[in-house]
Amino acid sequence: MLRPGMLCPLLTPVWLLTAGLLCGGLWAARVNKHKPWIETTYHGIVTENDNTVLLDPPLIALDKDAPLRFAESFEVTVTKEGEICGFKIHGQNIPFHAVVVDKSTGEGIIRSKEKLDCELQKDYTFTIQAYDCGKGPDGTNAKKSHKAIVHIQVNDVNEYAPVFKEKSYKATVIEGKRYDNILKVEAVDADCSPQFSQICTYEIVTPDVPFAIDKDGYIKNTEKLIYGKEHQYKLTVTAYDCGKKRAAEDVLVKISIKPTCKPAWQGWSKRIEYEPGTGSLALFPNIHLETCDEPITSIQATVELETTHIGKGCDRDTYSEKSLHRLCGASSGTAELLPPPSSTANWTVGLPTDNGHDSDQVFEFNGTQAVKIPDGVVTVSLKEPFMISVWMRHGPGTKEKETILCNSDKTDMNRHHYSLYVHNCRLVFLFRQDPSEGKTYKPAEFHWKLNQVCDKEWHHYVLSTEFPTVTLYVDGVSYDPFPVTEDYPLHPSKIETQLVVGACWQGGELHMAQFFRGNLAGLMIRSGKLENKKVIDCLYTCKEGLDLQIADGIGKGMKINVNPSQSTLTLEGDDIDRFDKAMQHVSYLNSRQFPTPGIRRLKITSNVKCFNEEACIAIPFVDGYIMVLQPEEPKISLSGINHFARSASEFESPEGVSLFPELRIISTITREVEPEGDGDEDPTVQESLVSEEIMHNLDTCEVTVLGEELNQEQESLEVDMTQLQQKGIEMSSSNLGMTITGVDTMASYEEVLHLIRYRNWHTVSLFDRKFKLVCSELNGRYVSNEFEVEVNVIHTANPVEHANHIAMQPQFVHPVHHTFVDLSGHNLANPHPFSVVPSTATIVIVVCVSFLVFMIILGVFRIRAAHQRTMHDQDTGKENEMDWDDSALTITVNPMETYEDQHSSEEEEEEEESEDGEEEDDITSAESESSEEEEGEQEEDQQNVNRQQQLEWDDSTLSY
Repeated sequence: MLRPGMLCPLLTPVWLLTAGLLCGGLWAARVNKHKPWIETTYHGIVTENDNTVLLDPPLIALDKDAPLRFAESFEVTVTKEGEICGFKIHGQNIPFHAVVVDKSTGEGIIRSKEKLDCELQKDYTFTIQAYDCGKGPDGTNAKKSHKAIVHIQVNDVNEYAPVFKEKSYKATVIEGKRYDNILKVEAVDADCSPQFSQICTYEIVTPDVPFAIDKDGYIKNTEKLIYGKEHQYKLTVTAYDCGKKRAAEDVLVKISIKPTCKPAWQGWSKRIEYEPGTGSLALFPNIHLETCDEPITSIQATVELETTHIGKGCDRDTYSEKSLHRLCGASSGTAELLPPPSSTANWTVGLPTDNGHDSDQVFEFNGTQAVKIPDGVVTVSLKEPFMISVWMRHGPGTKEKETILCNSDKTDMNRHHYSLYVHNCRLVFLFRQDPSEGKTYKPAEFHWKLNQVCDKEWHHYVLSTEFPTVTLYVDGVSYDPFPVTEDYPLHPSKIETQLVVGACWQGGELHMAQFFRGNLAGLMIRSGKLENKKVIDCLYTCKEGLDLQIADGIGKGMKINVNPSQSTLTLEGDDIDRFDKAMQHVSYLNSRQFPTPGIRRLKITSNVKCFNEEACIAIPFVDGYIMVLQPEEPKISLSGINHFARSASEFESPEGVSLFPELRIISTITREVEPEGDGDEDPTVQESLVSEEIMHNLDTCEVTVLGEELNQEQESLEVDMTQLQQKGIEMSSSNLGMTITGVDTMASYEEVLHLIRYRNWHTVSLFDRKFKLVCSELNGRYVSNEFEVEVNVIHTANPVEHANHIAMQPQFVHPVHHTFVDLSGHNLANPHPFSVVPSTATIVIVVCVSFLVFMIILGVFRIRAAHQRTMHDQDTGKENEMDWDDSALTITVNPMETYEDQHSSEEEEEEEESEDGEEEDDITSAESESSEEEEGEQEEDQQNVNRQQQLEWDDSTLSY
């Protein structure tokens, strides 16, 4: 390297000028005359996850003190004064610093000193200066450039996912509408840049839903929504930012469908189950009227219970009509013309019925059938008041007369004395006066034009006649006749009359005419006294119906009306809240212990008025039904003594023999009892059945003779009629048996059946009689078991003396006491000691007794022989030895013991035959016991001596 002090002295003068110039230039180059130069403004970009700033323009500092480019050819060394030594950033809390990359070129870069976060600060502004490397002896010759402004923007990284503002969204829409904007969901992104912080897309994740969502988050339905199809939709919605990053958590959107506001009754059930025996059941406990905010001023609602298909219009007690009359307090003397077929009333056997016992017996007349009522069943005096009652169902008929009941001449003529018939939907009662009344016109035909006659529904008709006044009650409502026609009284005659149901007997032609087409039940006639209105209402009253029990506060200002049959209930009011509460108290009640199961339809019709006193809104009717469940069927059981014997004298006595002395009537039902605990834990646990005794009434008990019919000349079934009348129970009898009818408790029927006695005043040829007892409830709906009783006749006779080849001395005969026991199910009450079984068995008994005596004698000889052989080895004389007297032997035998002795005698005969080839100690069990008594065991012998049936023998008088 050339130094100025070394180069200049060596130069020749020629070169002095040139060298002077060169040396002067070199010294000039070493002088730091210029400041570095940089741009005035820089713009930089840096990414969050990077630290190097990309500047525009690049950071380069220039210094004029730097050698020229051609100086290189002269191998001139660049001095420090022309180099850039650094950059300085000015500002507070600037997270950047500048670094020189090349001093000679002045190139530099800006870097971040720490990790940048765009979300905290996304741009920075500061100033920067460049300084060169020139320095003097005191280090103050370095030159600085001017301050340039630097703007740096921090570029965002998509590090955050969209987040919804709400945890869930809810909305409610009305069915049947299309919405462009049901609700808006909104998500946000924590990224700082518009690219990554903006939500570009929303999406419904739940498939197959009638909804769509746009890029702004608005949800709309794509089709009309139906409340009946879906009450609420649950959607899952997600969001994407513009960097395609999905939301961290999807959001749940619930859209509820509100039905279109239609005025209607709400909160009711279509099917309502009624458990028999549970009393009153609220039909609409949660019902309320939706009026859609209309200004209501008055409300009227009618609740209808349809029971026309049950029985005869509703559920009633299905006892016989005669029993119902008695229960309702009707006077006695009522004749039942259509009774259920029985042994004592069999004229209705050929009529078709409803074939069921859930309701009472209904008879069908198809226009070809009729029944003649036997003579003596009805005795109606035309001069006395009388009443006819009947249940009838009749549809539109022909123009011909259809006779319900007719009393006409039996022969010769066709005169109708009185009749009840239907003609052109009119009910007509014909009543011809007695011939003794004189030849003057009298009311004869009474007409009623009624819709009920031809509406194919059941109706109850009661015709009260107290001439000349005739009143008709239909379903408890009275009607006066119109018109009333007159006629002459009948001509005098001695012709008997014939009473017919279902047609009219034409005595002149001897055939039926004017047949009835329809259904009849409970046809009754009673003369002598008319029934009051209370009894008539009782006959018609239903056992089921609607009921309303509300407090005074609820029913204040309301009108409530219930029809007599309790099938229709009407409410009127002006306060909706009170009206709703009143409707919630409407109930159904069936007071029968065993109601008829099945459906009862319900209907609510409503009428609403607004301020203008007009019907402003229409309330649709409510259509539901009550399901009356099948009641637990009772099992009626009859039990007692079913086989016994009595002496002939008891049968012939005035009191006779009680057939059912210890009869017991019980009724049980079987219920299912669920197991305790949770049945799901153990699938093997099953429900158990429990039998439970219940109490209810009976209406019929029938005693039937098995075998030959009763011979009225020598036998009969009798009962104390006074006690029956006190209980209000009736009795009818025939040669087939006895029938007891009337509604009463099972205990009362037990008492009555205990009174039934059988008498036979000619028992010589009678050995036994069999009877059958059957009881029933509700006109045969529930029937008991068949309880059969057999009674035997014990004939009395003188004791038979038997010839014996061994005579017993009287002083050694001890009385034998026999106990009478129940033999093979025969209960022998008060038997006589010397009574024998019926005469057909007398010979057999005599033979058996004789054979028994022979066996005893043979056994005695064997015992005596054995006793003599052992006499020498034993003490002489025992107190309990048998003493025999062969001079005379008399055996007293209870004849009734032959039931058991016959079998034991046969066994002894077989044992005797087998003893011929055996030793003497191989004897029967009875002989063995006698031998043991002879040989020892004095204590046991003493007990046997004291027994009531022990025979004592004196062997001192018996020769061998």
